[in-house]
Amino acid sequence: MPRIEAVEDPERGTLDTLTPLPVLPVSSKAVIQDAAGGLAAQSGVNEKPIELALAQAKKESSSSKKPKRRISRWARFELWFTTYRKFFTLVVTLNGVGLLLAILNIWKYPRRYTGAFILGNLIFALLMRNEVFGRCLYWFFNTCFGKWPPLWFRLACTSVLQHLGGIHSGCATAGFAWLIFRVVLIFIDHKDNHDAVLITGVITNIAVAVSIASAFPWVRNTHHNIFERHHRFIGWVGLVSTWIFVVLGDSYDLDTHSWNPDGGHVIRQQDFWYVFGMTILILIPWFTVREVKVDIEVPSPKVAILRFERGMQQGLISRISRSSIMEYHAFGIVSEGPHAKYHYLICGVQGDFTRSLVNDPPTHLWTRQLKFAGVSHSSTMYKRGIRVCTGTGLGAALSTCLQNPDWYLIWIGSDQEKTFGPTISGLIYRHLWPDRVCLWDSKARGGRPDVVKLIKDAYHSWGAEVVFITSNWQGNKELMEGCKAAGIPAFGTLWDF
Repeated sequence: MPRIEAVEDPERGTLDTLTPLPVLPVSSKAVIQDAAGGLAAQSGVNEKPIELALAQAKKESSSSKKPKRRISRWARFELWFTTYRKFFTLVVTLNGVGLLLAILNIWKYPRRYTGAFILGNLIFALLMRNEVFGRCLYWFFNTCFGKWPPLWFRLACTSVLQHLGGIHSGCATAGFAWLIFRVVLIFIDHKDNHDAVLITGVITNIAVAVSIASAFPWVRNTHHNIFERHHRFIGWVGLVSTWIFVVLGDSYDLDTHSWNPDGGHVIRQQDFWYVFGMTILILIPWFTVREVKVDIEVPSPKVAILRFERGMQQGLISRISRSSIMEYHAFGIVSEGPHAKYHYLICGVQGDFTRSLVNDPPTHLWTRQLKFAGVSHSSTMYKRGIRVCTGTGLGAALSTCLQNPDWYLIWIGSDQEKTFGPTISGLIYRHLWPDRVCLWDSKARGGRPDVVKLIKDAYHSWGAEVVFITSNWQGNKELMEGCKAAGIPAFGTLWDF
């Protein structure tokens, strides 16, 4: 095994002390064979096999073009119509039918208790994005359905866990529709309602509308700070106005046209408890916000490696910020296990926040101690699996392979060792090398590989049940289509939440 010397200076980027990783060939069999040859070569036994393999791999990657795969329109539709969109469609359709019946005065209950439909949908929307609920749900599925049920059932469980955002957005949209209906009813009966109730209803509508609009995928993925400021802070304004709207609405007697100061009457209304539950769900994650020490290693201008104290379970996501309430950014957690001394975040330098980590490294950052569970957290449900990632996507993938000996890593990147540094390379050497990793250095190979072929080879030779993919939008699309055409169960990066 190559020896990695400790690098005391986190700014050091030359990595002269790190012995280069042998570049691995395409097939999974060759990965294991060539890795053994590479280790032997480093020991001075025989360098010829690895040189021949490298030359052949370079020749193949430079002379061959990636084949254009054809995939049916139905298969593309299946990939597009994800469980996220199925959940969204189901929730919106059911609420839409109920709303239509209420508008036509066929179903009278919603006209009298519209607040229950508004707040019931909104509390479910918040529940789907609550860290505690998400972790409990993953724990339940991992504990009760780990490895023994049929594969189709476990794949369905993972799909549900990954796409809970469909319920979140569907319930938020439906709740907004019911809220509009409620305000319209108040305007129709304007003579029986107080102006204060009307005004707070309109303000609540506007706040919820802005919060929903700011969460559109295009806004969220391309203008993160705009999304966060409006979705969070306008959402808080919406919560406050909802409290006022509910209390005023339940305190005003429509028959006597007077205010009822009896607080007990308000507390006995279901609207009150719905809003109370919403408030608790919003506050819980913020109770866990802490300012923690961080050590930053900058192996290259492209990447910053953040080191925090204490280990973590695999498949978790950490949110960090320089401020206690502003500009939180999510990154996959790299850790050797819950009992490890440290965990790491791999931050690619792309925006202002990550660029500041390199140009002006902080000594402390704010984070939520309660971590969010990502789809990789469901990996314990499978007997064997393949984890595919490109570039900094390694941050979301590596822990799964570090903590589970039945998972195999395929990592495609450019000049990985100098880019990502000795800390990450050391973790791969100690835990995965040589039997459970395939590294493709596109700089050394002269281009990207046929990743679908890599996945197919590894999937069959490793005896995997599932493939998890973390890549950019185009890479994720190509790999998901390739896996679909090959009949390989796969879960990719989400771009629709």
